[in-house]
Amino acid sequence: MKHLRVLSLLVTLCATVALGQSPTATPAAKPATPAPQAQASPAPPATYASLVDRQVSTYEKNVVDAAEAMPADKFDFSPASLNIPGSSYKDVRTFAQLVKHTAAANYRLWTNVTGEKMPENIKGGNGPDELKTKAEIIQFLKDSFAVGHRAAKSLTAENALEEIAWFRGTAPRLFVASAAVIHAADEYGQMVEYLRMSGVVPPASRGN
Repeated sequence: MKHLRVLSLLVTLCATVALGQSPTATPAAKPATPAPQAQASPAPPATYASLVDRQVSTYEKNVVDAAEAMPADKFDFSPASLNIPGSSYKDVRTFAQLVKHTAAANYRLWTNVTGEKMPENIKGGNGPDELKTKAEIIQFLKDSFAVGHRAAKSLTAENALEEIAWFRGTAPRLFVASAAVIHAADEYGQMVEYLRMSGVVPPASRGN
């Protein structure tokens, strides 16, 4: 009988201890639902117009920045004035003529694409003779690139291979639009040399 009481007390004690160690469970907090993130709109598909316009913008920045970097009193600079032994710079363009030539070529090629009339004051490859100051020349350059943007934006899948005027013959519209960019790149390379000969680091070559 004594053993039964002891056993009964042990069972009661164990049950009490077990209950004491099992507090009422608190429901786990639900993880916060992340706010839906706005999905970026996909980039529009590339077109002839967008690709050529990007090319125009790239060389517009390079060429215009280079022209603006040259001090006004150096616009008449020519490498011939340095008299470098063994060099062959006789009769090369001055920096001002180089910039005007670039702009005149832009007009000549890109107006073929847009169908616009060439400015009447462009008589030769070096652009208008009456443009003398740095401000006038740079404005002429910027205006020529504006024609380039219009030419680029006129390109479509339907007209890109259409033959248009190209010097003594014809060439596809896309070819003429791109050829003006290639020519601007060639002239930019020469502008870089003129800048460095004048002690000016081209903007595109400067550190951030």
